[in-house]
Amino acid sequence: MEKPLAPAATRAAADPPLSDRFVGISCALLAIAIWGGWIVSTRHAVHGHLPPATVGWLRFIVPATVLAPAWIRVGLWPKSGLVPFVLCFFGAGGIFFLVVANAMRFVPAADVGPLLPGTMPLIVAAISVLFLRERLGRLRALGFLCIALGVLTLGGRGLLFPEDGAWRGHLLLLSGAAMWAGYTLAFRRTGMKATEIVGLVGLWSTLILTPYGLPGVIDAVSSGYGTEVLVQLVIQGLLSGVVALVAFGIAIERLGSSRAAAFTGLVPALAALIAVPVLGEHPDAAAMIGVAATGVGVALASGAFGAPRASR
Repeated sequence: MEKPLAPAATRAAADPPLSDRFVGISCALLAIAIWGGWIVSTRHAVHGHLPPATVGWLRFIVPATVLAPAWIRVGLWPKSGLVPFVLCFFGAGGIFFLVVANAMRFVPAADVGPLLPGTMPLIVAAISVLFLRERLGRLRALGFLCIALGVLTLGGRGLLFPEDGAWRGHLLLLSGAAMWAGYTLAFRRTGMKATEIVGLVGLWSTLILTPYGLPGVIDAVSSGYGTEVLVQLVIQGLLSGVVALVAFGIAIERLGSSRAAAFTGLVPALAALIAVPVLGEHPDAAAMIGVAATGVGVALASGAFGAPRASR
């Protein structure tokens, strides 16, 4: 069993230096920008010519290959911190992807943002306060309340009036949010670098998904959908599978779990904004309130406006 962080370590995690804040916030924003587009891309793929297992294989084969030098240094599994790594695998690996991708078969893309990246920071904050004894402070607590308001505003109508069978997708998305929260909380406790974790998660996910995903890739290419496979390889594998996860890992390292997780609350608002030029969907008054509330909440919950205390 891992020992809780010492008071000095807790204070350091609560009050990152200004330079760490800048790097962490920049990396978090890069990750959520990629994830905003990832939602649209994944839903399009699973409703097109690529089944979830095939999209998942494309998602993980790239980090497993590109980050091979990193996971080779570690080995097939970490020598220490194995339990946190297992939580990271279930929270961001192939099983997580299959849960989320299958959820997108039952619900519209508008429901994905509020229920997956929207609820994840709230789960992380609740666990951090209840079990890890983290003190949020008034500004950060207010920020999480604003995120909750934004999530409810953006997704509430779709949840109150779901389509037939949509409840299955909603349950899967909430399960995925809980899994992702476990990844966010366990990440720093692995003792590994971001590239090592992402590469090793990609390796094991690829091994698990290959028997189910690779035949779908072959079928799609032979059927004339090679361009679609290539597009998904870039979006899923390179951007979401490597760039976003490494960037988010750095954000966790520099900001702490709950602060980094707060930024994912921006994804629902970002998805609503992307829908304007891409899908021609213009947000109404409720959606604009949700976007504003989520943006303010992320700024407060991330600690961006909190002055760091002097180190002791």
